[in-house]
Amino acid sequence: MSSTVSDETPASGPLPHFGLLRFAGPDTLSFLQGQISNDTGVLSTGAPLLAAYSSPQGRVVAVLHLLPHSSGVIAVLPREIVLPTLERLRKYVLRAKVKIEDISDQFAVIGRHGIEAAAHADLPVPAAAQGYAERNGIGVARVGSDAGRFWAIGNAHDLVNHGIMGEPKSAQRAEHDWRLADIRSGLPQVYAATREMFVAQMLNLDLIDGISFTKGCFTGQEIIARTQHLGRIKRRLFRLRMPAGTWAIGQAVHLADGRSGRLTELAQTGAEFEALAVLNIETKAVGQDAPDSESTSTLIDAAELPLPYALGPA
Repeated sequence: MSSTVSDETPASGPLPHFGLLRFAGPDTLSFLQGQISNDTGVLSTGAPLLAAYSSPQGRVVAVLHLLPHSSGVIAVLPREIVLPTLERLRKYVLRAKVKIEDISDQFAVIGRHGIEAAAHADLPVPAAAQGYAERNGIGVARVGSDAGRFWAIGNAHDLVNHGIMGEPKSAQRAEHDWRLADIRSGLPQVYAATREMFVAQMLNLDLIDGISFTKGCFTGQEIIARTQHLGRIKRRLFRLRMPAGTWAIGQAVHLADGRSGRLTELAQTGAEFEALAVLNIETKAVGQDAPDSESTSTLIDAAELPLPYALGPA
């Protein structure tokens, strides 16, 4: 990230690095129930849903924020992985009456920080108990358990007409501030560089209500359930303060305390960076080989920062 954060209120605005998939048809919820890690019954109550879409080997292909829009269930995910995710999902449609389409060029994604920003213009404000509201085709959803952040999605033309889209020049700062808020919330994301690298628990999705262990079978469920019930969670998502450098999502890192892993999210803060990284939980003596060859030639003096939830036992 080239932009830096300031002490100003986080910027609300367009998030063009996100794209959208729409699922429509009478079998939408049953189809998704067999594909994602969380219970789609939540969507039928009019609430948003966080879930992982995984490979049969249990590796996360995409982290999806699913919204119960009036035109169909809409999934928010990084634009760079929309098409490969769409192509993979379509292979499993078979006889299900569900249509999956990329609507990234028709709809837009806006990030809003604070209730006042969410209530701007004609945006509805979701009730705390429900988490999603919609008016005139513009949907607003709370982001996870974060009471102060909201997704806003809708037809791009409508968002412009309602004065919600904001100036294009605001997109860079809005993206930066959104990434930083995700990092500080411990909210995971998967990009092209990290697809199929991690089991859902490595991204802490079991700790932030992104997995249902009672819903029944779904793609990757056997591996995810085995990981949970056998207690084989050896890597977790951590928040770090990184020194100045040339960092990239997916980059392997080897920390001075002996832990190693890969960066999953980055945002510059002054001369330094904040990051999320999947790291092995147990430290190893400096000089020992890192697991899965996730090491770099230089040890990084990164500081671990707190997350808003407990990681729990390994």
